[in-house]
Amino acid sequence: MKAKIESLATQIVDSCFHVHKELGPGLLESTYQHCLAFELRERGIKVECEKSIPVIYKDTKLDCGYRLDILVENKIILELKAVEEIHPIHKAQLITYLKLADIRLGFLINFNVPLIKNGINRFVNNY
Repeated sequence: MKAKIESLATQIVDSCFHVHKELGPGLLESTYQHCLAFELRERGIKVECEKSIPVIYKDTKLDCGYRLDILVENKIILELKAVEEIHPIHKAQLITYLKLADIRLGFLINFNVPLIKNGINRFVNNY
């Protein structure tokens, strides 16, 4: 299982490099989302965009409007940004999504950087 997740993580990072190399910085987040989802699907990887995640409150699932940018193989959350800089609230958002979805691994990816390697941040939900 761990090897499968690490293999997916490698494919995600490589896909980000390909998308960023092709498009560069400066576009809308939605553009990167569509292109990254396309790139991952081309590799045979299952992705879901704008996946709704409920909040469980008093044993009741409530749709509070939370949406994952991309969910990869039901195992990894990708939160995409196209911003000047990543702020603590962006990190908190991904960590919260990991907890709500009960997913262990997530990436916060900012495409608005000259070098994409500086825009990829990996987070692990420690439960």
